[in-house]
Amino acid sequence: MTGEPAGSRLGVGIGWRPELDLTIERMAGVDFLEVVAENVRPARLPESLRLLRARGLPVVPHGVGLGVGGAEPPDPARLAHLAACAQALGSPLVSEHLAFVRGGGLEAGHLLPVPRTREALDVITANVRMAQDALPVPLALENVAALFGWPDDELTEAEFLAELVERTGVLLLVDVANLYTNQVNLGLEAVAALDALPLERLAYVHVAGGYERHGVWHDTHTTAVPEAVLDLLTELCARVEPPGVLLEWDDHYPSDAALAEELARVRSAMPATAGEGTETVAAAPWEGR
Repeated sequence: MTGEPAGSRLGVGIGWRPELDLTIERMAGVDFLEVVAENVRPARLPESLRLLRARGLPVVPHGVGLGVGGAEPPDPARLAHLAACAQALGSPLVSEHLAFVRGGGLEAGHLLPVPRTREALDVITANVRMAQDALPVPLALENVAALFGWPDDELTEAEFLAELVERTGVLLLVDVANLYTNQVNLGLEAVAALDALPLERLAYVHVAGGYERHGVWHDTHTTAVPEAVLDLLTELCARVEPPGVLLEWDDHYPSDAALAEELARVRSAMPATAGEGTETVAAAPWEGR
């Protein structure tokens, strides 16, 4: 064990999507939610989210377009939107991806891996600090799934994240499905990454499903979580008790019963003390950092 993680106690949750609103409202055993920040308007939150917040479920805004991994500073308008989402939802934290998403005015259309060089680390450190200063709550960064790696990388992903955490104090959102993707596609050992990551700064964890085609793993969030990903969750729990674990499902939505079974599988992959008996806690009120 690496000691107590830094994140708020969240429990086991699911990513809120408009297609799942009624499902989540009537589903037992959901402790917290995550919503894609770019898909909501803080001034007019979906009625379902307002209802679930009123029940005391924490909601974490999860950004996909900030692009702290680029050479350009984060867009102030995007940062303001993330801050407004946190305020409107009374969120305990905000999460984003350590990813390159745009450059020179062109959108990549995908969460691309950053070049893990010392020069890039300096730039990303400045970007993360700027984002932290603009947000009213702590920021957590997620490791991404990759189909390629940069040829001039000087650090492993875990080493890069560890140094970024040391420099900025940023929290980690560890996606074990993405670690599995990178193991299959790039030969990067997922358990070794868990051993090297600063899990004492863990905010919460993602799990999700995907599929393999022609030897390439596609992290689609459209299928049941593979046993190999749940095994990685168990490995992570052997090192630290995660503050929260969240199931992502983004398309080809299954039945209510199938989603409930997925949450049960997630809990079964965690130690009894980590995933069971978690009391739902209200999100922290919005306030200045």
